[in-house]
Amino acid sequence: MRKPKEKTVESADSSPKRRPALSMETREQQLISLAVDLAEKQLLDGTASAQVISHYLKMGSTKERIEKDILEKQKELITAKTQALQSARNVEELYANAINAIRNYSGQGGSDND
Repeated sequence: MRKPKEKTVESADSSPKRRPALSMETREQQLISLAVDLAEKQLLDGTASAQVISHYLKMGSTKERIEKDILEKQKELITAKTQALQSARNVEELYANAINAIRNYSGQGGSDND
């Protein structure tokens, strides 16, 4: 008779203990993970609300996939623009250094030396 009691205790505490989040972002991810796990359980059990079902149906739609793809491309574009701006700054610095080097070499350096 003792074994059924142990099984009941195990099933009541089936979720593993998680260590506390070290940042707000990590905590948010933990909570999102728990919510998704609960939604999955509800969908499998047939107890999910209409809102949960609609949410996951919407996520699987063609429109949602296209919007997600557009956002990813925009992210890549922003990254490329940022890299281009940094590269332009580097080129400007190289030109400035080259001009200063030429001035110093030709004897026009004066007191502008760094």
